[in-house]
Amino acid sequence: MNWLLIFLGFSLLIILHEAGHFFAAKATGMRVEKFFLFFGPKLVSVKRGETEYGIAAIPAGGYVKISGMHPEDKLPPGEEHRGYYEQPVWKRIVVIGAGPAVNIVLAFGILFVLALGASDVNQKVGELVPGSPAATVLKPGDEVIAVDGKRYTGLSAESRIEKFGEEVGSHKCAGKQMNGCRAATPVVLTVRRGGQVEDISVRPQYDKSVGRTRVGFSYGTEPANLGVGGAAARAADAIWLVSSKTVTVFANLFDSQQRKEVSGVVGTSDVANQTIDLGARAALTLLAIVSLSLGLINLFPFLPLDGGHIFWSLVEKARGRPVPYKTMERAGALGFVLVIMLFFLGLTNDIGRLTGEGFHVR
Repeated sequence: MNWLLIFLGFSLLIILHEAGHFFAAKATGMRVEKFFLFFGPKLVSVKRGETEYGIAAIPAGGYVKISGMHPEDKLPPGEEHRGYYEQPVWKRIVVIGAGPAVNIVLAFGILFVLALGASDVNQKVGELVPGSPAATVLKPGDEVIAVDGKRYTGLSAESRIEKFGEEVGSHKCAGKQMNGCRAATPVVLTVRRGGQVEDISVRPQYDKSVGRTRVGFSYGTEPANLGVGGAAARAADAIWLVSSKTVTVFANLFDSQQRKEVSGVVGTSDVANQTIDLGARAALTLLAIVSLSLGLINLFPFLPLDGGHIFWSLVEKARGRPVPYKTMERAGALGFVLVIMLFFLGLTNDIGRLTGEGFHVR
């Protein structure tokens, strides 16, 4: 069932992306020949007016075919003026940019709605993992105020909790880190319980699923009550964070550590499969991130990506005359090689993660 939901989610993002191109092309008077989900041999199609709608056999992407995007395209008599390259530069940019724009707006919309009902984590103990070290020494409602004497004042509750987790994880098992082994040294948790502050010493346990030792409890939450303005700000912050990290990774692909951050469809699918198990909010958050990433990557300025078409339209505007098609064709061949390289880089990283310790979603 999870894989069906993943397939439907990815298909929805593709359809909405191509729908952006389609409706923008129709609105600007261009002639749209085809609107297809997936590539390759046609499985099923239906023609409505001048446009053929269909599904192809290879489940990887989709496309909208606009008349006149290739020099050999022949438009019906009297329709020549509706060809892509017969349009002014601004119309072409609007049509090409509409696909990524839909993905980015969709991501913002999902994150905005989720932020309206968001809860913020607090430092109180929520649920205890049965059989864990925490189960014998902590109680729900205990407030963790320090770990190994470190309070991390000045940070947000979320950042403090992250630091607490890192501090717990610094306590390692003697020898090889095996799933279920106890740390050689105890961690000291300073907790507030019933108005009293006390130090509790416990040896954390190594958990292979997260790749470190942990005590074995989850933190509690409380409603964020952000309001419309706060929800919009939180969604915008998330958009900016993902955007900046995406650009940073791809701008530093020659850095071996940054290359490891690139993930492909296999890894994304595996993460999605795990995320769905965590609930609707986690799944929708991932859908928003994937939609945003799809929009951002498509804006990279090389063909055959949307950003490549926008780039050459801007070059045409700057030079005052059309760019020779053969020049764009050569640039497109180079861009295609780059896309394939990124695909195999992501696939290689995915295989490495899947055959190692996984993606650690939980």
